[in-house]
Amino acid sequence: MVKEIGKKLIAQNKKGRHDYFIDEVFEAGLVLMGTEVKSLRAGRATLTDGYAVVEDGELWLSGVHIPEYNEGSWTNHEPRRKRKLLLNRREIAKLIGKLKEGGITLIPLTLYFKDGKAKVELGLARGKKAHDKRASLMEKQASREVDRELSRRASGKGGSSRRGSYED
Repeated sequence: MVKEIGKKLIAQNKKGRHDYFIDEVFEAGLVLMGTEVKSLRAGRATLTDGYAVVEDGELWLSGVHIPEYNEGSWTNHEPRRKRKLLLNRREIAKLIGKLKEGGITLIPLTLYFKDGKAKVELGLARGKKAHDKRASLMEKQASREVDRELSRRASGKGGSSRRGSYED
């Protein structure tokens, strides 16, 4: 019987989407200790330095910081330990093939609970150059300005941007 239904977001890696082009996205389960789950339920985790590696045909998540549980005792976990990722054999084989191409890394994008189980969304990522980052930032700002202007006009507050002109 599932106690929780739906998706509860724990952490996002916004810097990952800014620094990389995301080619494909995969959902993977995590093998966690009890105190890690309790710490995640409190909404505490950092994905910014995280990445996934392949060792002996298995995927491992490294660099993700899940702080120690406050009420934990000697059973507490290491905050930056390697955690095993749970994927199908076919998906792991596909990822190994893509990672061997070179220039591609596997980064965590979001960490969440789905129907009571901890899941991580992994992105197959290619690094962005500085000019790519600037271009995507300018694109984002332009779309934000367009949305702002459209909402202003829809609410009836916005008129012409040239106020005080005497063109009659």
